[in-house]
Amino acid sequence: MKKTILEDFKINAKIKLAFLWASVTFLYLYGDYFELYVPGKTAGIIDGSSLLNNPQKLFLASLLLAIPALMVGLSVSLKPIINKWLNIIFGLFFTAIMLLIAVTSISEWRSFYVLYAIIESILTSIIVWKAFNWPKQTNLQETI
Repeated sequence: MKKTILEDFKINAKIKLAFLWASVTFLYLYGDYFELYVPGKTAGIIDGSSLLNNPQKLFLASLLLAIPALMVGLSVSLKPIINKWLNIIFGLFFTAIMLLIAVTSISEWRSFYVLYAIIESILTSIIVWKAFNWPKQTNLQETI
């Protein structure tokens, strides 16, 4: 019997980071969407008693959530050293935020939110790890 070996190839660090940020962004969207099903949430949005109850808070939340979405494209297009440090800084920042959200959201109706926050924290921790361990280019002159 012949053993089949599946093809595998090395994926560029920039591509890995972009896909990780894309995954995190999707999870943020799903978590916020499913939160609309929590009793009282939509009523709070309608009557203005939600967390984002003024234009400034809404703008800050929009700015905050624009960062992971922008990191998808920036991870592919930026020079490696800037890319590395932005991924480390924003990865640590979003890991801390999501761990805080996970701890403060523990309740029966928000168990899905805690799950997403934990997964998001794991993914942003992987982003930090991958960026911190960015592959080094060998100096071609040293090998000649």
